Amino acid sequence: MSSLREPGGLKDGVGDIERMTRIYARLGDRLTYIGGLPTAETFALPYLELGVTTYSSAIFNFLPNFALEFYAAVRRRDHAAVFAGLRELVLRISRSGTSGRVRGLDRQSRHEAVGRAAGPCVRRSPILRNRSSRNWPS
Repeated sequence: MSSLREPGGLKDGVGDIERMTRIYARLGDRLTYIGGLPTAETFALPYLELGVTTYSSAIFNFLPNFALEFYAAVRRRDHAAVFAGLRELVLRISRSGTSGRVRGLDRQSRHEAVGRAAGPCVRRSPILRNRSSRNWPS
């Protein structure tokens, strides 16, 4: 990779901070980070410190207000707001086992948005059901 002079893209589905540090150290601003982590919000602050300013939020698909406000807090480096969002929602989704089913939740949300039944793919977590009716932060 050290001989690469053109921009490089990376889809990260692992969240290995050490590997990402090595890649960014070699590519710098030539790196286009695409994301791919089930709960990318958990990595947003550490990746921002590396220079990675974007991430792909699966949460945006079913809680767009939360995702936009969380991203704004990350960019402001507002650690209090970021950690409140992590505690209130993101880490609870991870602990509930929901993070591995984010694609199913995305599918369910898209179907519900147009008035269709999503089918038996995933039962929406009570955490998400309660959270989707409020804006963040409370």
